[in-house]
Amino acid sequence: MLERLNQAMEHIEANLDREIDAAELARIATTSEYHFRRLFSALAGIGLSEYVRRRRMTVAGAEVLSGQRTLLDIAVRYGYGSGEAFARAFKAVHGVGPGEARRDGAVLRAYPRMSFRLIVEGSGTMRYRVVEKERFQLVGLKARVPLVHEGMNPAIVAFLKGIPKETTARIEALSDQEPSGIVNVSAGLGEDRSEGTELDYWHGVVTGADVPEDLAALPVAAGTWAVFESSGPFPQALQHLWRDVFTQWFPSNPYRSRPGPEMVRTRISTDGTQADAQLWIPVERADGDPHR
Repeated sequence: MLERLNQAMEHIEANLDREIDAAELARIATTSEYHFRRLFSALAGIGLSEYVRRRRMTVAGAEVLSGQRTLLDIAVRYGYGSGEAFARAFKAVHGVGPGEARRDGAVLRAYPRMSFRLIVEGSGTMRYRVVEKERFQLVGLKARVPLVHEGMNPAIVAFLKGIPKETTARIEALSDQEPSGIVNVSAGLGEDRSEGTELDYWHGVVTGADVPEDLAALPVAAGTWAVFESSGPFPQALQHLWRDVFTQWFPSNPYRSRPGPEMVRTRISTDGTQADAQLWIPVERADGDPHR
């Protein structure tokens, strides 16, 4: 899998001066476009589109400083319809416009090309199971929050603190299937999973019960789920589990992620330092055969 991902990275480098099709990259990596984007962001720490933009502006920056082409020629070469559009994109990455960079010999920001390799630590095992679930609905409350990769998320903390205990108890009483009890769910997250990207964060339960009028509901279709378990310091152990699922488990198992909410059931110790967690990721067979 990593070899095919690196072939896709080579394709990006060879086509920075033209349109890069995510579907073609997924074909090279022999997976779905959804899984390729999800896996890429987990491995790289930024979304695919942002990586391509940074690499394109890095290469364009070198051409700006070389002085061998006009700024308009460089803009057109890298897919910008006007010098103004190119200047805005250039400044967003380098902090200065291309004209200023050429005139003053500014120091530009270079984003190196990425390649992926597998490091086998052998320090532990990953506990998981694969389950089939009939259609269900997620019922509870939700908020739009920014994505935070490491440490506590202040927006989530504020959202949860604002939910009355009696409301949480009423929501929890609706739970009637796995994962049982209160779950926290990430949904509505686009292709760019870089720090600060917004997503819908749910505090709710998995249920087949009727939805009270004052609560929100998210219908979820039947499908296959990979369930991972983790215990350790909170929130680091859970965040590391999320990372390890995409960097270690997917490359060595015959599954790929599919669109759907990613659910976490967390039981935090009384002092708030430790947690037992279950992470539910919607998956499908990488070979396309749901019966194997």
